Amino acid sequence: MWFSWMLLLASLATSTASSKTREWAHHGAVMFADLTPQEMNAVRDYLYSCSELGLTSARDKSLKKNSILLMELHVPRKHEALRALDRGQARPSRKARVVVQFGNQAMPNVTEYVVGPLPFPSSYQVKTFKGDRPIRFESRPISTVEYEHLNKVLEKVAAKANKILQESTGFTYGNCTNRCLTFSDIAPRGLAPGERRTWIMLQKFVEGYFIHPVGLEVLVNHKDLDHEKWTVEKVWYNGQYFDSMEELVEKYEKGPINKLKLPEHDEEDLFSTYIPRGHMNTRTNIHGAKLVEPQGRRFQVDGNFVEYAGWSFAYRVRSSAGLQIFDLRFNGERIAYEIALQEAIAFYSGDTPAAMQTKYIDAGWAMGTSDYELSPGIDCPEIAHFVDLYHYYDTDKPVRYRNALCIFEMTTALPLRRHYNNNFKGGYNFYGGLENHVLVIRTTSTVYNYDYIWDFVFYQNGVMESRVSATGYIHATFFTENGLNYGTRVYNYVLGNLHTHLIHYKVDLDIAGRDNSFETIDLKYVNFTNPWSPGNSIVQSKLHRTQHETERSAAFRFGKKFPKYLHFYNPNQNNNWGHKKGYRIQYNSHANSVLPRGWREENGISWSRYPLAVTRHKDNEVTSSSIYTQNGPWEPVVSFEEFIRNNENIVNQDLVAWVTVGFLHIPHSEDIPNTATPGNAVGFFLRPFNFFDEDPSLASRSTVIVRPDEKGQPKVQRWTPEVVGHCVSDKPFFYNGTYAGV
Repeated sequence: MWFSWMLLLASLATSTASSKTREWAHHGAVMFADLTPQEMNAVRDYLYSCSELGLTSARDKSLKKNSILLMELHVPRKHEALRALDRGQARPSRKARVVVQFGNQAMPNVTEYVVGPLPFPSSYQVKTFKGDRPIRFESRPISTVEYEHLNKVLEKVAAKANKILQESTGFTYGNCTNRCLTFSDIAPRGLAPGERRTWIMLQKFVEGYFIHPVGLEVLVNHKDLDHEKWTVEKVWYNGQYFDSMEELVEKYEKGPINKLKLPEHDEEDLFSTYIPRGHMNTRTNIHGAKLVEPQGRRFQVDGNFVEYAGWSFAYRVRSSAGLQIFDLRFNGERIAYEIALQEAIAFYSGDTPAAMQTKYIDAGWAMGTSDYELSPGIDCPEIAHFVDLYHYYDTDKPVRYRNALCIFEMTTALPLRRHYNNNFKGGYNFYGGLENHVLVIRTTSTVYNYDYIWDFVFYQNGVMESRVSATGYIHATFFTENGLNYGTRVYNYVLGNLHTHLIHYKVDLDIAGRDNSFETIDLKYVNFTNPWSPGNSIVQSKLHRTQHETERSAAFRFGKKFPKYLHFYNPNQNNNWGHKKGYRIQYNSHANSVLPRGWREENGISWSRYPLAVTRHKDNEVTSSSIYTQNGPWEPVVSFEEFIRNNENIVNQDLVAWVTVGFLHIPHSEDIPNTATPGNAVGFFLRPFNFFDEDPSLASRSTVIVRPDEKGQPKVQRWTPEVVGHCVSDKPFFYNGTYAGV
């Protein structure tokens, strides 16, 4: 009797603790929620009232102005957030990070501020980067106004060359209504710090213009804040360089150059469109398979707080970089404090100046603001929970991105586990299986030509997957024979350029607490005398563990042997079988470095040297990249290499794993019109490694067990309803596609 009472009291205590844990997680989630439009407007109005800043509209046509470039949430320090998450204490006040461009002063600069408290801001203070590095004005992201001035430069240049363009391509630039040209700009904008020189590639302005280069590229120097002083420094036409457009025109007229003549443009044979063509024997008078929720939704969303099958987490979409999750817990126990996309790069090779200069570093294009509307049934299942997102970037008011994030449960059409227990008599002892349902939170980033699909996937057995799938148009340049060394011909005058995608994540693990250690596990052969046959030897594999005690020892270089198991564990917490409670990171990637160490632009992406680096958590090492790296990679304001330079001890510490995944893409003819997602998905898994005492998905009631009864008839045991509910929604397909100020 006494024992039963003790069990009951223990159960009640566990239930109370679990309830508090959930309550505190929910209480703290709002700390990580993106700024609301009301908060953005309040911050803008407050800063405009500060006369010493002298702020004007971001859309003012002058570049000599002080204006807000970016506004997003300023996340509280970890120890402050944990007081709310782990003790239920008051949340720290919400604040905003604001990037201001000061162009209207003798020494133009970019300054970041922390503004608060929200929702009624009353103060601001300068926000600095590690080492107090200044932000060069030339490294700022390009703005809409600057693009407008670049367009005017191109119109002036084209006015001199439209005869050449018309004869060479059948298209013209500026003052045209049909058969017009557009442009793509290349980054970084120069070859050294302090430059702002951009190669610009002309293209046919048709659907899918990214793969319609026309063989003319120009280099524009637009460093001066007086756009009337901008100049064209170089011109590339059909494989030939000229010092000015005037030189090209003169030599074109006199005839001593290789003239270009593209095939006649055929509107009916536009290879870059999505319009179906070719034959497929799939029936088209009926729809394909769809995802349904037979008895309704099984996950809960409250603001930015999500719960599903033991999981809970908060999410946000950072305007500068993209999707993040915070306070990731399974059954109330924290696995990670933060898992956040940091950067995505695509470094190209080619024969034209635009191709050889293309080194895209996508946070510099405010990658998080490129999360446009998701279509039901294609981008996400029709049953998904869609969320609008709001950003404040290069604007004067918040911009609403309709249905830009989705959350849904799906079946993987693969069992999470199953077993057929053969009785070897033509029958079975039992069959057991568990449906593999997962929760997915998804956004996309359309950074110009490429579309990245960002997923965090949560499995019932305590596994989390981070995955990015690449699609969209390839970055193509004009075909030259030498270009075949750097890519593939995909149309008669189009080269698909080889490039490497690298994606970088911050994974702040808190495995059963903040004090964690890191080891790698490999195998070694051992050779010993066979104990039951002394005349023979046994050769087999043996576990070989390496404890990594310093940051340098846990920074693994590309090109070196990479350990098989990457194990993060709490040295102070054991499971029931005496093992340290841990999780491991498992890669799905075939990445490699993109430039030699220390080579110019590589300094800005020093994280790309390592598939994995492990550091101690520091509040001043919040991100591994910045929005300034794209146009200032030579002297970056954030240098990841400095995170590990001091080589601190990482035993029994608060650890952060910095994970790099990616792939090489050599374009091929099947990339027309678009790169497809199959085979172009990379990422990593967080997998429990002795964290639990057994597979936690045993708690799932989706298990089915079949045993033969005494008459040999199947006896089905299940814990979910027999009857499948309603089918897919009968709502018609709807897609708006717009985004506008609110």
